Amino acid sequence: MTGTPDSTGILLLNLGGPDSLRAVRPFLYNLFSDRDIIRLGPAFLQKPLAWLISTLRSKKTEAMYRQIGGKSPILDITTAQAEALEKALNSESISTPIPHNAELSFKVYIGMRYWHPFIADTVRNIEQDGIRDLIVLSLYPHYSKATTGSSLSDFMKAAEGKTFNLRYINEWYDYPPYIDAMAELVAEQMSGLQEPGVEILYSAHSLPRSFIDEGDPYLDHIKATVDRINARLHEPPYHAPHFPWHLSFQSKTGPVKWLEPSTEETIEELGRKGCKDLIVVPVSFVSDHIETLFEIDIQYQELAEKQGMTLKRCRALNTSEKFITALRDLVREKGLD
Repeated sequence: MTGTPDSTGILLLNLGGPDSLRAVRPFLYNLFSDRDIIRLGPAFLQKPLAWLISTLRSKKTEAMYRQIGGKSPILDITTAQAEALEKALNSESISTPIPHNAELSFKVYIGMRYWHPFIADTVRNIEQDGIRDLIVLSLYPHYSKATTGSSLSDFMKAAEGKTFNLRYINEWYDYPPYIDAMAELVAEQMSGLQEPGVEILYSAHSLPRSFIDEGDPYLDHIKATVDRINARLHEPPYHAPHFPWHLSFQSKTGPVKWLEPSTEETIEELGRKGCKDLIVVPVSFVSDHIETLFEIDIQYQELAEKQGMTLKRCRALNTSEKFITALRDLVREKGLD
């Protein structure tokens, strides 16, 4: 399948992750070098301090990745999402195969913020393919300057001086097909469970509290998504039970004040209050990576067992049919209007 200058390009922006244990330290260095998400002293000290922190953290982080297969799965999953989206955009049906030599109306690309394929490299490939019309789609549904904002800043630097006709899809936290895709997976995990003792914990990636105080909309977006998922769960075809639910935040690093409550603290509190079955929903993630496969599936699973409860994680969206359909419709409605 080939793109042509008449094709519309779709650039999926994501975080990226180390593709081997050797890549862990340089990945961390790239992450901590980004002053859009963390300021390590004055600007001239950012990179030296990033080097120091990445060096100190690399062994511990390598041990985590070793337990989930020795690398992040995010590139493999994002590649599969891109391929499925490309097929969905170029076919009448999401399951219709496309001839191998077909010229595509839509060509989907991947650009990662902190590891290969880097956004700048992908932008060069898009330009070499002759693409003129480009839709930039952030795979972070909830806008934050630490995620979508940082990735867009990097993209704009790479695209400077290039003649793309650009459209942006920067946030889609309340997009109904996305909400339905999430509700389907939550309902699947709730199936067969009955009150009392069952509770739902929506776990979002944490963010420094200062970001929210400065006007970052991330927390409002997360809360809106959770409210809409809960509402959708009680509608046809799900008709899910009204289990108690909670919102918590995971993956904080560093000494600054982060969003609260933490997922660890919430699990411990729920255990003390008698929760027996806990469904954890990774609400701010559209694919599996270390936050789901290690933090939730290993660390939080062990913590829940110590509290005498059973923890079950809702599947990540990954390449679920409803999620790919949601991305397709998002491109058609938001990128082509």
